[in-house]
Amino acid sequence: MTNRPRRLRRCQLSVPGSSEKMMTKAAALDVDFVFLDLEDAVAPQEKRAARKKIIDALNNLDFGRSVRCVRINDLTTEYAAEDIIEVMEGARENLDVIMLTKCMGPDDITFCDKLMSQMELKLRQNKRIGLEVLIEEVEAMQRVDEIAAASDRLEALIFGMGDYSASQGVSIADIGGDNGYPGDIWHYQRQRMTIAARVNRIDAVDGPFANFTDPEAYREECRRAMMLGLVGKWAIHPAQIEIAQDVFSPRADEVDFARRMRAAFNDALARGQGAAQFEGKMIDIASVRIADRIIERAKLIGM
Repeated sequence: MTNRPRRLRRCQLSVPGSSEKMMTKAAALDVDFVFLDLEDAVAPQEKRAARKKIIDALNNLDFGRSVRCVRINDLTTEYAAEDIIEVMEGARENLDVIMLTKCMGPDDITFCDKLMSQMELKLRQNKRIGLEVLIEEVEAMQRVDEIAAASDRLEALIFGMGDYSASQGVSIADIGGDNGYPGDIWHYQRQRMTIAARVNRIDAVDGPFANFTDPEAYREECRRAMMLGLVGKWAIHPAQIEIAQDVFSPRADEVDFARRMRAAFNDALARGQGAAQFEGKMIDIASVRIADRIIERAKLIGM
């Protein structure tokens, strides 16, 4: 398996590719991941012009540490192939990831992978562009295991609950919000997608929360996703960035505890022991696997 880049996705900020003003503002924000949108945020008559604006933004704006991504239109449209070709040719190494919308099955991944590989050959480009996909149709959820395993270019699965609601016939008032369901209405979908992602060593990301004026509800949705193993959530407004990046970051005391646990276990192994007492509790390799995930995440963040 190809070694995939390790990228932070605590927050993925959505930015309309038709708005030069919003893209300029996004470039100056301290956010893990920015995706410039060619799909829902752009009217059909503006899509071709938006490609050129996105290419200009990628080439001329300083996005700092942020991952630079473009969300393309889905493969049933007339735009998708040209989205890939024009953006890759125009931005070249100033692009990190392409995001595919409304993936329906593994064949969609194969198509994108092959086209992207052809473009990299054409451009004599050594940098490999990543791919991530939205799981937002019932057909995709039914085949999520196949999708997750379809290509070693694939880096993440994203749960798009807005279109998914329409696909399954779920009645919701606000995308990602509280709709009166007794519990987490998206527990199964988040759980299933995350398992498929983890099996294939890729990230799982939660989708949008429409009401950006309700920070506490957004924080709760981040918390629910984080507890299931997702690594981040979308932001549709800059006000959501800090919340997502806080929730999906380990606390300093958790990191310190995990590092002490790993050190204690290493000492036990050096003495030929498979388990050890650590701060009043017994620990073994299962305990340390959890600690190691926290340590790995902290290193990626820079903690």
